[in-house]
Amino acid sequence: MLKLGLRFLLQPQSPGTPAIQCGTLLRKCLASGFSDDAAPSGELPVIRIPQKTRLRVERRLKRVAGSKVPALRLARPGRLLIMGKRPELNQHSGYTFGKFDTVPLVSKGWKHRKAAGDYFVINNTRSQPPSCPGEEQWDKPRSFSSLGLCKELQDALDGMGISQPNRLQVRTITALLRGSNVLCAAETGSGKTLSYLLPILQSLTRERAVGEARESDGLRGLVVVPSRELAEQLQRVARTLAADLKLNVRAVCGGRGMGKLKLSLSRGPIDLLVSTPGAFWKALRRDLVSLGGLSFLVLDEADTLFDESFVDLLEGILRHCQIASHPRESNGPGRKAQLVVTGATFPGGVGELLSKVTDLGSIITIKSKELHRIMPHVKQKFLKVKRTEKASDLLQMLKELVVQKAGVLVFCNSASTVNWLGYVLDDHGIKHSRLQGSMQAAKRSGIFSTFQQGLIDVLLCTDIASRGLDTQRVGVVINYDFPLTLCDYIHRAGRVGRVGSKVVGTVVSFVTQPWEVELVQKIETAARQKLVLPGLESEIKQPAKRSTAGQFNQNRNELSPEPFVESSL
Repeated sequence: MLKLGLRFLLQPQSPGTPAIQCGTLLRKCLASGFSDDAAPSGELPVIRIPQKTRLRVERRLKRVAGSKVPALRLARPGRLLIMGKRPELNQHSGYTFGKFDTVPLVSKGWKHRKAAGDYFVINNTRSQPPSCPGEEQWDKPRSFSSLGLCKELQDALDGMGISQPNRLQVRTITALLRGSNVLCAAETGSGKTLSYLLPILQSLTRERAVGEARESDGLRGLVVVPSRELAEQLQRVARTLAADLKLNVRAVCGGRGMGKLKLSLSRGPIDLLVSTPGAFWKALRRDLVSLGGLSFLVLDEADTLFDESFVDLLEGILRHCQIASHPRESNGPGRKAQLVVTGATFPGGVGELLSKVTDLGSIITIKSKELHRIMPHVKQKFLKVKRTEKASDLLQMLKELVVQKAGVLVFCNSASTVNWLGYVLDDHGIKHSRLQGSMQAAKRSGIFSTFQQGLIDVLLCTDIASRGLDTQRVGVVINYDFPLTLCDYIHRAGRVGRVGSKVVGTVVSFVTQPWEVELVQKIETAARQKLVLPGLESEIKQPAKRSTAGQFNQNRNELSPEPFVESSL
């Protein structure tokens, strides 16, 4: 029609002919751009969408409107999970990067000196700490009475303000009461201490009631912990639980001389002993204690106990114990001891050492699925600062926190840094205490309990305070020195947001060195991808099989009447 109209336009016609009228109409349409306005009567309509396409779309809309299938909903972005100085690198909690996606990092350029002043925050997405997340919800709320605990323990728990067990405690208590060996791997602050203390105290009470207690002058339960502060804390908790059970609970630690060690172990029979490896090994070598009647052996904070500084002492203790390899061996006359191993990570040598005293297949592993993940209930802030400005930034932060009366833990990597920071805080009038491993036992005694009681608000410490200690009062953890490993970071961050804590914890980390940036990048990547932190083990690995020659040499050394001692001339 357009060609026909143009042909008529080119030919001379009179103004009143139909051709002239049609050409005039086409010019108007071309000039108006084929507008969608309603055409006057007599004008040609303009079709912009093909008729078949229009009908197909109309049928689809009618079909969707008449169906009961809900319309497609886009995922809500949620609140900000990662927030930084540069908004373009923020990430909402509803978005997750894939395993093979290129993940944008705020800390990508932090190794450059011009990155000082940059920061990012991993916000908390929960308000309460997960006791054992990822597990199925219970159909009915469980109680301690349903687990078979005696009335005295239930009353003691009520006095502590604990009414129901969490999922981790239910599984661990049930397995231990059945006589099994247990490996409990869960995040810090999840209630692992009660999960093994309650069944042990219950079993020791039952043994005494039915007359199965062996060697009344011997030790019946042993808990090995890496620090004296943790030993004193466990002693207080165990004595509170066993107040009406008439069980003798005692703790021995090193650094106080053999005289006090002998005096502590000579005061009648001991039902449950909490000790550090060095002190117990000294008592064992001097026959101050007997393991012939041992019913329970607990290795708490296994990642520290199996470290090079304790592993030799621990191996010597394990060689004097008879560990059950089957639940039936832990019951009746001649019973052997049950083994309990707790912790968040387990070094590679754990399996090799435990395989010498028991069958690894007999150990039941109870593990949280959220283990080694970024804690969702703790706010974590990372600051890229200059090394020369760390002290001034810390002072400014502490002055604000002291006004709020919040419990603050300041972690350093060395005792010398703790002492130096203490002098700096003294000069600025900030009341504090110090806790580090090189202090004498008399000075260390009571420092942490003073902090727990609220007499001081700031505690400068090394990693000695990052393992197992109950820190419900702590609201802020400051990593003045960034931890050396991701495992240490997990334990330091675990001092806040614990079960029973009334405050939402915050962790602030100062980042200065290039190797610290590499650890921060791993943490940020795990947070953005919502994956576990890399390089952390949560299971006991089977030891590698030895070669025939190696086994032959080992047997020859064991048969040798006198060990070969190399002498230096």
